[in-house]
Amino acid sequence: MGYDEGLAARIRDLVPGATEKTMFGGLAFLLNGHMAVAASGRGGLMVRVDPARAPELLERPGCTRMVMGGREMDGWLRVSGSPEIDEVDGLEDWVAEGVGFVRTLPPK
Repeated sequence: MGYDEGLAARIRDLVPGATEKTMFGGLAFLLNGHMAVAASGRGGLMVRVDPARAPELLERPGCTRMVMGGREMDGWLRVSGSPEIDEVDGLEDWVAEGVGFVRTLPPK
């Protein structure tokens, strides 16, 4: 399954100036060389967040820790399903989480 192009277009509108790169079967949006959010190849979003906020964010519906290669990734969340990404406010909130966190990181 490829990434949802409609979701990618919605993310693109929320992250003007981001660099787009195909990664992990999805389309990632990078700022200063750091991936902030991606339309996942498995559906839904991949979002980079402050690891200290992850426990709080995991309480939201449709949110799980990102698992790659059988390992949970600190500071990476997977978000799927309505209303978390299907509704405008939900997607905006998640994109803001990713963008806000990567803007705290030094450029690569």
